[in-house]
Amino acid sequence: MQEILIFRHAPHEGPGYLADYLDRRGLPRRLIRIDRNDPVPTSIDGVPGIVLMGGPMSVNDPLPWIPKVTDLIRQAVAADVPVLGHCLGGQLISKALGGTITRNPVKEIGWLPVSRVDNAIAQNWLDDLPREFEVFHWHGETFTIPPGATRILASRDCANQAFVIGKTLAFQCHIEMTGEMVREWAHVGADELATVCATAQNLQTMTANLDERVARLQGMADKFYDRWIQGLNY
Repeated sequence: MQEILIFRHAPHEGPGYLADYLDRRGLPRRLIRIDRNDPVPTSIDGVPGIVLMGGPMSVNDPLPWIPKVTDLIRQAVAADVPVLGHCLGGQLISKALGGTITRNPVKEIGWLPVSRVDNAIAQNWLDDLPREFEVFHWHGETFTIPPGATRILASRDCANQAFVIGKTLAFQCHIEMTGEMVREWAHVGADELATVCATAQNLQTMTANLDERVARLQGMADKFYDRWIQGLNY
């Protein structure tokens, strides 16, 4: 069975719960470590799906790998190969398909609710998920909805939390979190938390009832991932 390509852009922002999800279902995956200068494939031939994780950089930074990744995304969407983006990954999908990435009015950091958008595409992807549910956030920028895509999630301070185009699903928020990842991000991002304390949760708030929050989030993630893998090109 061909391998799903998972792009990691920072050592602490790996696939997290998604890796467990794919392993349980016997779906092979290959990690492409952009942070270790792994080469970006030039073709999607034989690739059943592409996943893009988060990262601290901006999609607008002049990094040599960004045009290569956005070209691969365009190839995949044109060939009906599903792409899945988390935060930076969602921004890369937006940029590849003609969207723009700008500063969000505030930084969203911590556990915050998102709400469903009322349209048929959202209903198809969200199915029986509640109208509002809590996910994890860590971003200061946001994407626009690219031409041909449909917005399916929003939050109070960020209008575009997720969009769908064909088999492709892009998130601004994070649904891939584990408890270990939350703690590690809080440690790695301690300086950022200290400077944006007015709009970010502190460590105590972020880790309160963590096991329960992560379990709920992973239940939500299962529903999104279940829907996404239906489109894998095997």
